[in-house]
Formats: sequence, C-alpha cells, structure tokens
Amino acid sequence: MFRGSIVALVTPFKNGKVDEKGLCDLVEFHVKNGTSAILPCGTTGESATLSHEEHKLVIEIVVKAANGRIPVIAGTGSNSTYEALMLTSHAKEIGADGALLICPYYNRPTQKGLYMHFKEVADRVDIPQIIYNIPSRTGVNILPETVAKLAEHKNIVGIKEASGNLDQVSEIVRLCGKDFDVLSGDDSLTLPIMSVGGKGVISVAANIVPRKVADLVESFDNGDIKRAMEIHHELYPLFKALFIETNPIPVKTAMGMMGMISDEMRLPMCEMSEENKRKLESVLKSYGLL
Repeated sequence: MFRGSIVALVTPFKNGKVDEKGLCDLVEFHVKNGTSAILPCGTTGESATLSHEEHKLVIEIVVKAANGRIPVIAGTGSNSTYEALMLTSHAKEIGADGALLICPYYNRPTQKGLYMHFKEVADRVDIPQIIYNIPSRTGVNILPETVAKLAEHKNIVGIKEASGNLDQVSEIVRLCGKDFDVLSGDDSLTLPIMSVGGKGVISVAANIVPRKVADLVESFDNGDIKRAMEIHHELYPLFKALFIETNPIPVKTAMGMMGMISDEMRLPMCEMSEENKRKLESVLKSYGLL
C-alpha cells in the first residue's frame, strides 16, 4: 500500500508557534519533487514537543494542503494506547491516508503488550497503519514474530524498521510476505533493506533532497541496481551528516541554512554545536545545496 520515498516531514516553527505557511510550502515542495507520501508528526516532526492541539493542527494543515495530490500518513503513536487511539481516530476523521504508530516508549512493554497495543488501535480505527520500530529511541524492540502476528490484521499494512538489524528485516519480510510493506527507517540503509525485500524509505534526507531519494528508490524498483548503488554512495555522506547530532537538529539546521524554513526548534532540541554546524555546512556545500 505504501512504498517509495516517504518524507518524515519537519514541523516548521516561527516565534514558538507552528509556521502554517511554511508547512504548506513544504507540502508543495514535495508534490513537485517526486516524493511518494508525506508523513507529518513523526520523530523528525518533533511530535514529542507538540501539544495535542498542535499535533492535530499540523496533520489537518498537511492533509488540506496535499488536497489528494499526495498521500498523507499521519504520525499518531504514543506510549499511551488511549492517546494513540485518540490521535489515530482524528487522523482518520480529517482524511489522512494512513497512520504511523511508534512502539510505546519508556514503558518498555513485553511482546504481548506490544501486540495488544497495536491490535487495539487497529481494531478500533479503520485506517491503514504502519508500525514504527526504533529501539534506540523507545527502549523496546518489536520482534519479527510479533510483527507477523500483527500483519494478519487487515489494518496493519507495514512497518518502518529502524532497528539497524538487517537480519531482523529479512526475517520480517520472510514471515510477513510480499504484501506487507517493510520500509527503511534509516536513509543509509534504504538500499540494503530494499535488497532483502523492503518497499522504500521513510526519509529524513528527503526533506532537503527529495528528488534524489525518490530516484534511488525508483531506480531499484525499475531494476537499475547500478544506478541505485551510485545514488546511495553519492548521498551516503549527506545521510551521515544529517545524524551528526540527534535528529531533527541537523536537518532543521540544514533547512535553515538553505532558506527553506526557520531553523527554530523546541527544547530539549537545541542549536547545533559550532563545530558540527561547520561540518554540516561543508557537506551541504559539497552537494551544491548552499
């Protein structure tokens, strides 16, 4: 259902508030540059620092700006099943095409608890849902066997895999089959994950080089493995530079340097160190982005 280059969209701020015009401009940017779908209110969108009202507002703005021209997958996960239900229900009501739900963080649920959490939301909200596995952020890893059980649910259509473990990705693909969408959660692992059956990426880098990330995925899908490898190696230094500090600090800083949005973030996200900022600037210049 969901494949290709899906952007993990940043949330632009201006003077402490959501920059609504800036958000609409970003949607237009992705419509014009070949992005497959837009994902607001994920980790890159600083969802953890948005109030519920702001969270709903951002998704509403993106859905309205997209106006059916590009799918919108709303980030609606939480460490509280009740909150995840509330946010996912809202995403369905306002016309989002799907939802991304992160593994409950901090709670460190068991595999049974993870299964019950995702099944509860899928049972109660009839919208396509993608599980988001990122153990480095959540403190818990959803195992392939648990994913396979959840994949039997008609509303659970895929997983964003950011465990960094290709063996785990291979096992998920093997257990869940070709109709289940396995998406890379790391730009630098998009090509390796697609080589074992992944369908694309939910990308940070696509915020600034959407056409290139889309070309990488499309080249692989079209059987031009050589071209996909060339793009992967070309973009690899940029992929790494965008994680020189905690995401989304580098990508927002880059977008600020490029004049796309303000580089304003919310605490505890803070300004990059001067040394890392210089490194990022150097990489951006090498790609002709500055």
